[in-house]
Amino acid sequence: MNKWIAGARPKTLPAAIAPVAVATALAGESWDPVLALLALLVSLALQVGVNYANDYSDGVKGTDDNRIGPMRLVASGAAPAHHVKSAAYIALGIGAVIGLILALQTSLWLIAVGALAIAAAWGYTGGKNPYGYFGFGELAVFVFFGLVATMGTYYAQTGELTLNSLLIAIPMGCLSCALLAINNLRDRAADELVGKRTLAVRLGDSSARKAFISLVLIAHISVLFLVQPWTLLTLLLLPMTFSLIKSVRAGAQGAQLIPLLGKTGKLQLRFAILLSLGLLLS
Repeated sequence: MNKWIAGARPKTLPAAIAPVAVATALAGESWDPVLALLALLVSLALQVGVNYANDYSDGVKGTDDNRIGPMRLVASGAAPAHHVKSAAYIALGIGAVIGLILALQTSLWLIAVGALAIAAAWGYTGGKNPYGYFGFGELAVFVFFGLVATMGTYYAQTGELTLNSLLIAIPMGCLSCALLAINNLRDRAADELVGKRTLAVRLGDSSARKAFISLVLIAHISVLFLVQPWTLLTLLLLPMTFSLIKSVRAGAQGAQLIPLLGKTGKLQLRFAILLSLGLLLS
């Protein structure tokens, strides 16, 4: 069982939890515990599903054969490829069923959004032309784990979309992108060797580091546009953010970047907690 937990990549789960928490806080008195829980379960199922799908697709392609990061089920031989593929199908299927329940209680438009999210989860590294191999992974993460997860959760509970729901989606999307960016920066050299043209590969080492730094800074800056004093609580995380930036700028390579992935996940989760608290107090 431990190998399946590791394969689900727990350090990436803040990307699924954070947008739901923040959107629910913004919903205020309109929040619905059942709908919020359903949205959270959908988000978690899709995150786990895309992680298993990525493990399977990269594993059978041989992309992960010489990777530096944490263990991958297929590439390491810890689990047969078809078992990992089934795990991805199960997780995405659970997300689809729960998403359907959520849509039936709120808006049928969410069915179409959910279908696009599942297609994006599989198409990241799966299929003949995976978009993650062409440098579009960060864009998809910003859209689905930023805009869709945050604004979709808010819409499910309030029945409307607002400027503020967009403004809180931006930092959630940026921090989710930062998780992928630090991951791809770690694997940049290995990915380039096997023809996986992630954004980090396309940009090169120096620009990829600047992109990561830009993402975490934009997350902080975007909150200022909410014009709500209590949301400035997120500025308490600036020391943690600057510590991350310092490590990335110092040129950490390969395995040295593994702890920074976990630290980026913690930053996103703490950012979401403080932003949620600020929204509730406002």
